Parts: sequence; structure tokens; C-alpha cells
Amino acid sequence: MKAKHFTKDFPVVCVGGSAGGLEAYTRLLQHLPTNMGVAIVIVNHLRTVATTLHEILPRYTEMPVELITEKLDIKPNHLFIIPEKRDLHVLNGEFRLKPISKPRGWPDVITVFMRSLTEHWDGKLIAVIVSGFDGDGAAALCGIKEVGGITIAQKPDTAAQPDMPESAIASGCIDFVLAPEDIALEIVRIARADQEQNEEGH
Repeated sequence: MKAKHFTKDFPVVCVGGSAGGLEAYTRLLQHLPTNMGVAIVIVNHLRTVATTLHEILPRYTEMPVELITEKLDIKPNHLFIIPEKRDLHVLNGEFRLKPISKPRGWPDVITVFMRSLTEHWDGKLIAVIVSGFDGDGAAALCGIKEVGGITIAQKPDTAAQPDMPESAIASGCIDFVLAPEDIALEIVRIARADQEQNEEGH
């Protein structure tokens, strides 16, 4: 049964961050229009602290902001937030939550989600790594590129904690290194190009 499948070909933007990420998310969202036809998923690398992003970020965007629950439908023009202590996956156009696979040490929730996207999402993928400690997400970036996705790292000198963007850049699989405002502009450009391509293809 793949009844819903054909509508699930819009781009998904995965924004992975950690320490200092809030500033990057807000700067990014303030420059993103709400009608680009993409789903934005913020994967904040939190292990134990309850997330409050779904309460804070509505101040910075007109898009509906949802804390992800099991089997929540992935929709364009929405902003989705990963809950704490969960690994995030995608299946049949829905989010799936699992207990965190790496409860000790630095979690790898961003890598886990990006890998799931490369396997189970038909639309364009845009992976963005912003401020944070450690290197979560870096291991999945080459896989994103292999399926035709675009990878972006926050310019380290604009990040409160440059470790995550620097790890991403060191992977050798980053297309753009930009400040948050410019990341937003690049997402808009990619989304528009994708829409034009789809219109021509239909």
C-alpha cells in the first residue's frame, strides 16, 4: 500500500545542531519564507534535557511548529522538532521514533535521521549542520550527496560552537559553507529550482 507515496516528493531540510544551535535556528528561520514547499526538521542533539524549541521557535517563523510524535505525517511548509531521548526515522512519509540508540557519550541522532532519509525519502534532501559540540551528522553527509542531496555547514566563525560545522566540513562532503542567513537564501534557491524541475517533468 503506497497510496500516500506519490505526494511525498517534496524537499526535506534536516537542520542538525547542538550547543549554540538556537541562535543559528532563529537566524535561519527569520530569513526563510513560509511557502517554499519544503519540510524543515530540526534535529537538536539533546540526550537528557527536555526540548523547548517548539515553544521558542514559533516566535521566529509563521510556519506551524510541531514537536514530533510517532507516525506524524511529514508535511511541507511545516517545521518539525525532534523530541529528546529519541532516535528519529522516516517510513512511508511519516516520522518514526525509537529509543535513543546511543544513550552514553555523544548521541548521533542527526546521523541516524539523515541516514533514514537517504533510504526512505524520495524528495530532494538538504542537510544543514550548525553550531554544536562534537561531530554528529558528519558521518551521514557523503550518503546525502550520493542520493543527489545538498549539504551545507554553518560558517565556523559565525557559530557559537564550531565543532559540528568543522567536523562536517572535514568530511569532504559539504557543498556550501555559509552564515545562517545565507543558508536560508540557499535553501530558497534549491527549493525553487526543485519546484521548477518538477513542473517541467510533469
